[in-house]
Amino acid sequence: MAKDMTLLWGSGSPPCWRVMIALEEKKLQGYNQTLLSFHKMEVNSKRVLDINPRGQVPAFKHGDIIVNESYAACFYLESQFKSQGNKLIPDRAEEQARMYQRMFEGLQVYEKFNSFVYYDFCVPEEERHDSALRRNGEALGTELKLWEGYLQKLGSGSHLAGPSFSLADVVVFPTIAILFRFGLSAQRYPKLGEYYTMLKDRPSIKASWPPHWLENPKGQDTLKEI
Repeated sequence: MAKDMTLLWGSGSPPCWRVMIALEEKKLQGYNQTLLSFHKMEVNSKRVLDINPRGQVPAFKHGDIIVNESYAACFYLESQFKSQGNKLIPDRAEEQARMYQRMFEGLQVYEKFNSFVYYDFCVPEEERHDSALRRNGEALGTELKLWEGYLQKLGSGSHLAGPSFSLADVVVFPTIAILFRFGLSAQRYPKLGEYYTMLKDRPSIKASWPPHWLENPKGQDTLKEI
């Protein structure tokens, strides 16, 4: 099954990492994969465009089926391989609802992270304002406080939807990991820090850990004041 799968991906990209965690959880190792360089603009290559006309990664293909959006690919893998590997959608309606809610709320965290960290890259120099950057930082901090509250309410040792690892963890953990990679303070956000520490050595996450993070474990301090 996995031999019919192809994944083109970039190291440290949360969307790519989501799909890789899902593949590991569903015991679909052995798929065809190619690590592409963002710096060398390899994501704009014909190989990527043949699968994903947006010129983005992940570019994922299973046989003749193409699923490029990371959330869609994760749902697809759980749907097609329900009886294989670890079950990623809880049975209880309450946990299912929380899982879906946290999955899509996770996109807000990722968006606010990008708006703050890549502000200088995305906004032309003549249009940049310190006040806008400050607002982006405040918006990210407000969002993270919400997640602190979610984890506080669920209790120590909980996953995002409840006691079991689920699709919510598959898609949101890479964002939490990149926050800490960029210097988020575990003292300021202890519940997020506890969650990150609990999951970072999970086999599926460890097996798919961004290779350039392994080569250079020291991250950045961009978020240390958030």
